[in-house]
Amino acid sequence: MMFDINHHEVVDAVNRALYEDVGSGDVTTDACVPADLKAEGRFTARQTMIVAGPELLYLLFDDVTLQRHSGDPASDGDVIATVRGLARNLLTRERVALNLLQRMSGIATLARRYMDAVAGTRTVILDTRKTTPGLRRLEKMAAAAGGVENHRMGLFDAVLIKNNHIALAGGIRSAVTRAMASEYPVELEVRTREEIDEALNLGVKRLLLDNMTPEVARDEIRHIAGRAKVELSGGITLDTIRAYAEAGPDYISVGAVTHSAAAVDINLRIEPRP
Repeated sequence: MMFDINHHEVVDAVNRALYEDVGSGDVTTDACVPADLKAEGRFTARQTMIVAGPELLYLLFDDVTLQRHSGDPASDGDVIATVRGLARNLLTRERVALNLLQRMSGIATLARRYMDAVAGTRTVILDTRKTTPGLRRLEKMAAAAGGVENHRMGLFDAVLIKNNHIALAGGIRSAVTRAMASEYPVELEVRTREEIDEALNLGVKRLLLDNMTPEVARDEIRHIAGRAKVELSGGITLDTIRAYAEAGPDYISVGAVTHSAAAVDINLRIEPRP
C-alpha cells in the first residue's frame, strides 16, 4: 500500500489537520504578508531518510513538483518537493505539510531499518494496529513505503484470536470452531507447545507465537514443521530481530515501526517569486 491520496480516510486526515492548525484563519500571515505575493517553497531533507508521503502535498498546494516519491531514499540536502503559489497559502499550510512529511518519513525510515536487519532471511516484517488514533491508514502507508508489509487494517478484515478472546470464548477449541465458521482468515495466538498442538489439530493454518525467546521460537517452529504459517511478536527490537528471523518464522510483527518512530528532519524554505 503506497500513498493513495484519493482515499477518503487520507483526505479526511489532511482536512482535519488543516482545521486543527488553521481554524478560522492564519492571523499572523494575513497581517504580515501581501495577499497577492507569489512564492516558491522547497522541502529539503536534513538527514538520511526514506521518504514517505510527499504525494500528500497535492492535497495542500496547487502547484507541486515531486523530486522524491514514497519509498525513495533521500540524503541531507536533497530536495524532496517544490511547491509554488500565493505566499499566504504556502505559509499557512507549512506546518501541516511538514508534520505529515516528517511523521510519515520517520515511520518509513524506521521500517527500512527493520527490513535491513533481516535481509537475507525468509522472514516478512509486518506492522500492527499500534498506530496514532485517526492516522492509521497514513501510518500504514508510510510503513509500506519503508518496505514493511501491512498486517490487518483493523478488527474488520481478519480474525486474530488472542488470549482474552480464548478466555471469554471458553477455550481454544470453542474460539477456533466459532471463528472458522466466518468468512475471514483465522490466526491464533499460542504460548505453549500444548496450545500449538491443539491449534494444529483443529486445522489452524496461521499461528502467532508471542513473547518467546529466539531459542524457544526456533524449537516450536521446528515442531510445527510447515503445518501452519508462523508469526512471532512481543518485545522484538532492532537489536534482537535478526536472531528471531534466523529462528525461521514466516512473519515478525513489530509495533515499534509505527508507535516508536521518531520524526525525521525536513526543512521548508519559502522565498518570493515573480
